[in-house]
Amino acid sequence: MAFKKLRNALSGSKSSSPGEDYLEIDLENQEKKSAKILVRLFMLREYEDTTKILNYLREGYTIAVINIQNLKKKDPIELKRAISKIKKTAEALNGSIAGFGEVIIVTPSFATIPREIEQPKEEKKKSDFDDY
Repeated sequence: MAFKKLRNALSGSKSSSPGEDYLEIDLENQEKKSAKILVRLFMLREYEDTTKILNYLREGYTIAVINIQNLKKKDPIELKRAISKIKKTAEALNGSIAGFGEVIIVTPSFATIPREIEQPKEEKKKSDFDDY
């Protein structure tokens, strides 16, 4: 189409029809992608597994729960590299990352992980006279 316009412009002919200037797209008939939030479970067995995890995080609709137990036993240095890479990506996406024992949770920007640990509230001890 562009070559046809160029050829017509150089030859001086004005035979282009008005329908060739634009393409009409019907936005109402296009499929709408549902934006569901997924919680995905991952096993970090080797450093290369981080690529798959990061691809899902970059989509923006995934909360990743990563078990690091296998890589921790196998190679702690590779584990440190993998966590560092995941942490940098989470920060770049304005997400949150937190570790709980041998599990790491990474969230996108719409979800945050609070850093305070909430303690359960203790009930007041009743005296023996409160029952009457």
